[in-house]
Amino acid sequence: MVPVSFYLVLSAILFTVGVAAFIYKRNIITIFMSIELMLNAVNLSFVAFANVRGNVSGHVFVFFVMVVAAAEAAAGLAIIISVFRTRETLNVDKVNLLKL
Repeated sequence: MVPVSFYLVLSAILFTVGVAAFIYKRNIITIFMSIELMLNAVNLSFVAFANVRGNVSGHVFVFFVMVVAAAEAAAGLAIIISVFRTRETLNVDKVNLLKL
């Protein structure tokens, strides 16, 4: 059996990579993917703790996080496509919604 600390270290590494990509990347799609990576890192820690404690509450939280992530993906991608069609770029620095 794999110790829970391994899962937590992996979750921390995934979350750190997601935060670093969110901070340093300038592409909207990459930022969107880094947010999803951070959500999956949190899901991994929820599942690890749920398995250690022997209850299903962590799995229930993961289910709700996945539902929110799916809704975010649908709405977020629609917004990204709309921004791309109007601004013709996905660079965060070049997309300024206050100017036409």
